[in-house]
Amino acid sequence: MDTNQQLTFLQERIEEIGSALFYNLSEAVLKLPTSVVSTLKVDEYGFVWFFVQKPRQHLSEFEQEFPVKLDFYKKGKGYFLQVCGKGFVVKDPEEMNAFVDLPEDQKKLAAGSVALVKVKIQKAEYYETRSLHKTAWWQAAWNAATAWFRHNAYRPEGNTYFPAS
Repeated sequence: MDTNQQLTFLQERIEEIGSALFYNLSEAVLKLPTSVVSTLKVDEYGFVWFFVQKPRQHLSEFEQEFPVKLDFYKKGKGYFLQVCGKGFVVKDPEEMNAFVDLPEDQKKLAAGSVALVKVKIQKAEYYETRSLHKTAWWQAAWNAATAWFRHNAYRPEGNTYFPAS
């Protein structure tokens, strides 16, 4: 899979799930807290865009670039994603206005109680869960009964993508 195909694949999966756990992996004292975020969009450059609650302190006191991990999971989907990358707090009004897909009411939100964040995808790990694979009822029952005796019974099958390369 080439870089464009990888990015398209990741865009589709992230948009299907729609929300993620956001982790700021910075060692800074002041950092954006871990939170659940809803994806606004994944652009053609490999940035995931979303809002986070603004902290009580001024955003200028926080790091403007920081390492990020996003865990995308939705119950019932046959897969989940773990995305690592570099996060940026978007404060530039021109950059917000260039984000034309954002409705006016959400642009006003960005000026108020939430902050707009973009994360450049550097590495994405995609895992298919076993529930995606169809098995016979007797095989599923056998797997459930013997899972107690197996070490590390849950081993999702995964692929790693590097769309920023």
